[in-house]
Formats: sequence, C-alpha cells, structure tokens
Amino acid sequence: MAHSTRRADTVFVGGRVFTGTGLLPVDAAVAVAGGRIVAVADAGTVRALAGAGTEVVDLEGGLLVPGFQDSHVHPVMGGTQMLGCDQSEEFTAQGCLAVVARYAKEHPDAAWIRGGGWSMDSFPGGTPTRGMLDAVVPDRPVLLTNRDGHGAWVNSRALELAGVDGATPDPADGRIEREADGTPAGTLHEGAVELVARHVPVATEEETYAGLLAAQDYLFSLGVTGWQDAMIGSFHGHPDNLPVYLRAAREGTLLARVVGALWWDRERGLEQIPELVERRRIGQAGRFRATSVKIMQDGVAENFTAGMLEPYLDGCGCPTGNSGLSFVEPGLLREAVCALDRSGFQVHFHALGDRAVREALDALGAARAANGANDHRHHMAHLQVVHPDDIARFAELGVAANIQALWAAHEPQMDELTIPFLGAERAAQQYPFGDLSRAGARLVAGSDWSVSSPNPMWGIHVAVNRAAPAQELPEGATYPRFHPEQALSLAEALAAYTAGTAWVNHLDDVTGTVEEGKYADLVVLDRDPFTRPAEEIADVRVRRTYVEGQPVFTAHD
Repeated sequence: MAHSTRRADTVFVGGRVFTGTGLLPVDAAVAVAGGRIVAVADAGTVRALAGAGTEVVDLEGGLLVPGFQDSHVHPVMGGTQMLGCDQSEEFTAQGCLAVVARYAKEHPDAAWIRGGGWSMDSFPGGTPTRGMLDAVVPDRPVLLTNRDGHGAWVNSRALELAGVDGATPDPADGRIEREADGTPAGTLHEGAVELVARHVPVATEEETYAGLLAAQDYLFSLGVTGWQDAMIGSFHGHPDNLPVYLRAAREGTLLARVVGALWWDRERGLEQIPELVERRRIGQAGRFRATSVKIMQDGVAENFTAGMLEPYLDGCGCPTGNSGLSFVEPGLLREAVCALDRSGFQVHFHALGDRAVREALDALGAARAANGANDHRHHMAHLQVVHPDDIARFAELGVAANIQALWAAHEPQMDELTIPFLGAERAAQQYPFGDLSRAGARLVAGSDWSVSSPNPMWGIHVAVNRAAPAQELPEGATYPRFHPEQALSLAEALAAYTAGTAWVNHLDDVTGTVEEGKYADLVVLDRDPFTRPAEEIADVRVRRTYVEGQPVFTAHD
C-alpha cells in the first residue's frame, strides 16, 4: 500500500476496502485529493493527511469499492422509458395494463402511447395481444417495447395505421405473432417491430436528453460510475443518441465515463464502415468516446430467434425446423469484423445462442489471422448458450466474456419460456461463467438495462448464488439454484463489475481498482458482503457514490 503526503480533500475510514488487486478486502483507509486516490494505507497514516477542510467519511463497518462499471447497458432508452409509460416494475398482465390505462388517462393529448418494460413471462405463451390493449386504449395507437428490446406489443389502432394486416409477410429478420386466421395478434418480434415503429413519432432531443440525465442519476444511485452504451444509433422509434451524449459531454452534465458502441446496420454491408469511422471521429467529447461497434448477431431464446446449432424443440419436446436467426450472414460477418478490427474498432457482439457465439468467435479468429493480435479488446455479450467446444476459445483469442449475470437463475421466463424449448442437455450449457473463468477467459459484467435491473449487487448476487434475488421474483416465489457449478466467487464477480469493465473500456489505467494515482471513482456500501452469508448479497445498498472524488449520490435513509 502506497501513501502520499498531499493534504486530502476526502478520507474514508472505519471499514475495509476491496481494492480489486487481490481476492479479499483489506483493512485500510483511503485518502483522495484533486480527484485522485493519494493513499491506501492504515487509518493513522490516512488521518494524518486530513486538514481543517477535509471531509471524513466514516464507512461505519461498510465496504469501499471501486465504482461499478456496466459493460452492456442502454441508459438513454432506459431513462426515456422511466419518464414515459413504464411497465418495468410490473409482474402481471393486469399490472402492465393498469400502467398503460393510467398513462393514457394522464396524457390525453399524446398522439401515440409509447413506452415499454413488459416481460414475456407476464403473459400466456409470452405473447400479449392487441385485444388486451384495445380494452384500455381503443382510440389511439400504442407501441410498447418488450423489456428485452426484442419485441413489441401493439394495439389494433397501431396495426391499422401501419398497414399491417393478415396479408403482411414476416420480414426476413423478424416475425409477426398471428391469430388462427393470420391476423396480427399484437406481438411483434425482432425486425417485425419496425413495421409499426417506423410510424411512431420519435422522441425529441429534449426527451432523450432528459432520459440520459435521469438514467445517469439512477445508475449513480446504484454505484455505477461508468458504462459502455451498447447501442449508439437509432432503434425502434428511438432517435440517434450520439448527439445527446455529445451535448451532455460538452455541457458538462455527463459525469460518468462512457464508451459508445456504434450500431452496425444489419441491412447493409461493408459500405457503412467509412460512416462508422466518421461517427467515431466526431464522437469524442468530455468523458464520452464512441470507439466500439456493436453487432447484433442473433435474437433471444424466448422468441426462438437466438441462433442455435440445433433446432428448437416444440411444446412436446420434438425438434422443429427453426434454429433461430443469424442477423449477419457468417461470411459477411467475418469480412466485417476483419475490416473493423483493421480500422481500429473494438467489436462488441450480441451473441446469445451457441451458433451465434461460434459465428462471432470464428469472425474474431479470422480477424486475428488477417491482422495479427492487437489491443482492441473485443467482447461478446450475453452468452446464454455456449457449446463446450467453444469455452476455451475466449482465452485463446483474447475475447472478453461480457456476462449479464442476473439472467443465470430459475425464474418464470427461464423455466416456462426457455428450458422446455432448448431441452435438458442444451439448457445445462446456459451461462457457463464458471467454465469460462476456469478456462482463463477475462470476465466483464453488465446488466443490459432496461432489459433487466442495472443494480450491480443483484447481478453479483446471482453470479455467486445462481439464484435470483427475492426482489426480482413474484412475491413468495422460490426456486432452486441454477447450475451452481457455474457460480463465481464474490471477488470474481466484483472484479468483473469493476476492473473487468474498466479493462474492456480501455480505462483500466485510471479506474477499476482502488490504487494510488487512479481516479477516485468510489462507492461506499452499507455493509461488507464478504463478512455475511452469500444469500444476503442482494440486500447490500449503496450509501455514497463518487466520481473523481466528487459526490454524485448520497443515500438519505
């Protein structure tokens, strides 16, 4: 532990520190000056750096940790949803409908009812109907994005205005859920959402700017001081968010450290790379850098669009003719990744099914063979099903495993809408965090908010326990642990959410651990989870959050 003689602006005493440089917290105090950590030492040494104007923060037996960093999140979308018709806190169809009815009543002049956050497991078969919405909003069009962003719920008026009817074919990258006679039922999957979304008035810049700032405040309250936005571009009625980030960065309201992943348009090919290079050039301001490119290679398992090596099963357990989607043809994917890698981009994949994971690994292997090793720090998010033969390839290719740990648990969506259609053998290959870690893969962690909660302590809880926090389940529900052999240690999970994401964002030289010289991006937890049962990790709360030594959140109990 090093220390300085510089007078401190803030000192943290009275607890332990998870520095991230070892497996366990240490008995130490921390001093901060000029926005940086100037000492990690014994309490006496640190207190000696305090002066008349020094703030002394008593940890009260809690734990000081590096600021959490989310490696895959959608804050502008999440914040805008928070300020709109938001169903993310509801667990039932009735609850979702009540939110929509209330919002429509409170916004009589809204031409469209826009929002989202509903979960598939709240509805029979995961597919809400237009009739449900017609009953509460019969006179205006409604479009509500699914919590996972891979589908939408619309009413009859929205379908009518968009000209979508029984004769409308499914797009190549999506599917219209239909009634027996072919009439659209009200749920649109993947690319089919655009059939209606293109008619929705997009949010204004002021709405999205307010959404970003609301999201930042929310993330600060959970101890998140930096992130990688996994979608810089326009999507499903949301306008391009690059100008919003640049505005916030230039106006000094963006306090978090953010890397933006520019959206790869799967309707186009290599001709878009010069545009991405230009967006990277202009996309640098303050604490924001658009230096990554996001490629969505497949969909999600719940609507049978995740790309699988073997077909999905039907309700009787028999193979179907559907193995999911590959949004980018594998040959083009290899060419694109080679070109992006050669152009200096980090590539950030959405790869959820085992075929999509393999296609992405093959493309990254081709890029390494063509361009040689480099420090772009490519990463693959979600990794729901990974074939055992591909586990070791992450470390071999230097590809980070970007995990959304909160999903690795038994809950209704997993047990009712996923496992029966994967089958037992393939279902057992889900979220193999332990195997990836043992094989030497670098783990980074994120939430995919607004798909799921951005609370890092909840994600860490599931990574360690392989069971959902009670706060994430219907009241009174209990479930067994989900493949506990894939659990991570508390230190591994914390490191993925701190040093891991700092590494993937090329910020590991200045953040991610509590060390002298690094930025004082710090979080005070109200208790030390290392001293308590693992089953209580989700109960840990954030008391304070700091960015460069400045408080950006303080809990008021």
